Amino acid sequence: MIIWHNPKCSKSREALKLLEERGTNSQVFKYLDTPPSRDEIVALLQKLGISARELMRTKEDLYKELGLAKVTDEAKLIDALAQHPKLIERPILIDGNRAVIGRPVEKVIDFLA
Repeated sequence: MIIWHNPKCSKSREALKLLEERGTNSQVFKYLDTPPSRDEIVALLQKLGISARELMRTKEDLYKELGLAKVTDEAKLIDALAQHPKLIERPILIDGNRAVIGRPVEKVIDFLA
């Protein structure tokens, strides 16, 4: 199990705590410290079964500054996620070919079941 984690995010900390409490062997990937590659983002989107926009934090100021609401090209949205990992929704849990965005935390609980 891998968790894409942002220690400053309360939902991310809550998900990590839940993993620890359940004794889940997990690897913490601090995606802001080591941004994921474009290929890693594409693979993640496939595991999540969502579009790049669905992975984006659309209320983030940077989203508005970059004018991403007007962008319809999926490849350009993926490029924006790779260049600006701050835009990636969090936390994300990955287990093999499965993944989930852990918001709300109940999604983490369901994923672990």
